[in-house]
Amino acid sequence: MDYLILGFLTGLSLILAIGAQNIFVIEQGLKKQYIFIVCLICSISDFLLIFLGIFLFQYLNHFFTPTIELVFNILLLIFLLHFIWGKIRTKVSETSFDVNSKTNNLSNIVVKTLGFTFLNPHVYSDTVFFLGNFSKSLSQVDKYYFGAGAAISSFLFFFIIGYLSKYFSKYLKSATVWKRINYLIILFMSILALTVLMEII
Repeated sequence: MDYLILGFLTGLSLILAIGAQNIFVIEQGLKKQYIFIVCLICSISDFLLIFLGIFLFQYLNHFFTPTIELVFNILLLIFLLHFIWGKIRTKVSETSFDVNSKTNNLSNIVVKTLGFTFLNPHVYSDTVFFLGNFSKSLSQVDKYYFGAGAAISSFLFFFIIGYLSKYFSKYLKSATVWKRINYLIILFMSILALTVLMEII
């Protein structure tokens, strides 16, 4: 159960960062267009990518030597430090949402949602590499708990911002709100970085 919570918090820290995919989901919520389909596609996509990463690193674990594991831990630490540094350097400005242009074409919305998801390189570094790599030292059962926690956070996040975007829009446009979110992400990711560093040394 502890790893379910850890997976939830880790997944939430990664997904909270404002990006093109999140803005697209919020826009669809503001437009009240195919919200359920958009949120469902994003959630299922994250679920598949999260467990792809976990199973991939579980398979690779059979070939791990102490040296290879050390290399992956160093890469993981570099990723975390790069992620944290990116958050520190981020200058959050007023976020703009395009709520005027509307399309009634479901297939167009599905293609856009898949594009914002699978054509985004960050989705692979966050889900497949980071979550998969982070879970490699966990027991098989704990891996599933960790992955389930991360998937649940994704599911809740997308449906919350999709359906409640109308009510949260004034807060989501606030630079102050995103700065505070960034501070929390930096704090949590710094704790994870220290954990990985302790494994290395």
